[in-house]
Amino acid sequence: MAHDRHTRILIVDDSAVMRSLLRAVLAGDPSLEVAGTASDGESALDALECIHPDLVLLDVEMPNMDGLETLRMIRARAYGMPIVMVSAVTLRGARVTIEALASGASDYVAKPANQTDRQSALQTLAQDLLPKIQALTVAATGSSSRPGSRAEVPVPVQLPRSAPSVLAIGASTGGPAALEVVLSALPTNFPLPVLIVQHMPELFTGMLAERLTQRCRLCVREATEGTPVLPGNVYLARGNWHMTLLAATRDGAPPTLHLHQGPMENHCRPAVDVLFRSVAAVYGPATLAVILTGMGSDGLAASRLLCAQGGTVIAQDQASSVIWGMPGAVVQAGIARRVLPLPAIAPEILRLTSKAASDLQEVRESPVPL
Repeated sequence: MAHDRHTRILIVDDSAVMRSLLRAVLAGDPSLEVAGTASDGESALDALECIHPDLVLLDVEMPNMDGLETLRMIRARAYGMPIVMVSAVTLRGARVTIEALASGASDYVAKPANQTDRQSALQTLAQDLLPKIQALTVAATGSSSRPGSRAEVPVPVQLPRSAPSVLAIGASTGGPAALEVVLSALPTNFPLPVLIVQHMPELFTGMLAERLTQRCRLCVREATEGTPVLPGNVYLARGNWHMTLLAATRDGAPPTLHLHQGPMENHCRPAVDVLFRSVAAVYGPATLAVILTGMGSDGLAASRLLCAQGGTVIAQDQASSVIWGMPGAVVQAGIARRVLPLPAIAPEILRLTSKAASDLQEVRESPVPL
């Protein structure tokens, strides 16, 4: 995409009302242009060959060829432009969206629901969609937020003060697929509890936990109030609820989960900063934190705190991130102790946690990129 022309977008949706709504949202940004529309998957595939858009807005539920099948066909034909799924907030919509994010979709937006009028629906959709389009198209051009190589960013590689006792992970755009890569590489005897914030609405997080459990050796569960935090278990923050830890009230007891709907932080609930601050208060320097792909800078403030306490922060590198916003903010602040491509993050986690689990000796000997 050249910088001297508009970002050209293909809208794919079987609903004329939704196509009109998306057109109106895009018309509100002078840098965006509707390159074409399609009402089904087959028409979308034909349109791609003619108009070569910079980004595709793809409806999840369509007759004949649905959004997931269309997505897979687009990727099979080696089209690499960002694709944003447009999903209804239903159980089926959430399930298919999670599958789409793992199959090559860049991000998603929820269709407006329970809006009193068209203007309210436009405003809600615009607030969610337009920043994602801008971030994804900037990332696709390799412009300022994506330096040319990891070597351009100096990273202070330090040894942690103590072996980690907890793993905390923050992710946003591109996170579902990234989480699958990291978690599927952790063994059944992984010695730490894992706490995750993935920016995602309620209903969607339950579907994500279900999918990750099917593809990982660890049990991934959506967080619930009062759950004990135990080694070898993965707890995913519930959409629209901050997830925090409560320290044990008696010797030998584990911390427990506490969920609340306090104010948004960094325009997010759940927020990575909320979780990381809470983990720092309970585990201090024994915290291992990982910042994965995502838009914005959620997690930066609490990562500073963790670093000051002697905890370890790992960031995903720019080349393997869908958007290098969250990890890039941590790297540019000089508080990421390692900056690694996505496939190298789990081996590094295991290398560090091997101090707390001697039976992971064979993993500790695996090469890890520097």
